[in-house]
Amino acid sequence: MVIVANVNDLLRDHVSLEVECIDRLYLNGYVPRLQTSGSLVRFLMEHLGQPIPSPALLGHVTHRFVREVKEFARQRGIPMVKFKHDERKDAIANEIRKKRRVRDGVVFIGVAQEKAVTFVGHKNSTRGYVGFDFRREKSVYVNSYYFYLDDREFGPAFINVCSYAPWGIKVCLNGHEWAKRQLVKRGIGFGALDNGFVRCDNPKALQAICDSLGPKHIERFFRRWLCRLPLPLDRKARAAGYSWRLSIWPMEVSLTQVFDRPLRGREFFEEVIRDNLDLGRPDRVQICSTERSPRKPPVGFARG
Repeated sequence: MVIVANVNDLLRDHVSLEVECIDRLYLNGYVPRLQTSGSLVRFLMEHLGQPIPSPALLGHVTHRFVREVKEFARQRGIPMVKFKHDERKDAIANEIRKKRRVRDGVVFIGVAQEKAVTFVGHKNSTRGYVGFDFRREKSVYVNSYYFYLDDREFGPAFINVCSYAPWGIKVCLNGHEWAKRQLVKRGIGFGALDNGFVRCDNPKALQAICDSLGPKHIERFFRRWLCRLPLPLDRKARAAGYSWRLSIWPMEVSLTQVFDRPLRGREFFEEVIRDNLDLGRPDRVQICSTERSPRKPPVGFARG
């Protein structure tokens, strides 16, 4: 008689590494004082010192930002890449990262036309004089500038800056990459996957590191790069209170479990499917892996 281990037995007796960690983390950067048309008018008139809040002033800010990005790239020899529509940015970024082994700097700058909610000015002469009203317009295609980074703490990351008001920012970080950098700093050996771990000399220390990742690390990363990158809102504007705050957009948390033998991983999947035959759609359960080898099936997986 063959005794098949259940899921609990497999996880208890045959997992060589288990770690729970924040995986991909997307953040939205917004300027609280530039979220309404009235606040934008105050910015144009009071901060920029202009008597008329003309939409042309927004164009001046955008043009200056674009010029500074190009000059920033030229002075440092940073390549600029124009993304095509529906092009896989991550795949392109991975290829460029392989060629440019940059450490703690900008690897390259990507430019993409993307939809954004921006302010659009409209002429209004109903008050007896020519003035301008601003409204937030949806589905406007504008240029976004992707700064693909290698950060000394977080490793591969990017900051995406919209070139039109209110100049929103998107930040993408990876908790696994941050944990890898912390292990290296502490001299703890590990085996790395593209996005995770296959082994670690000190699993408890690894889990403690993953648990410690918090807002202070993210905020420090963000402020560090605000000081290093060209931005639509310059240092003077940021000092006057026109700076970005971060909010969480999507956040992915993964539980990685590595089995001591490939066979145990296959048994685990079979038991999960067997235990859930009456739930969901078993015909849609599958092993997701880019590695295809009949002799060596994947021994690690992540559940998000």
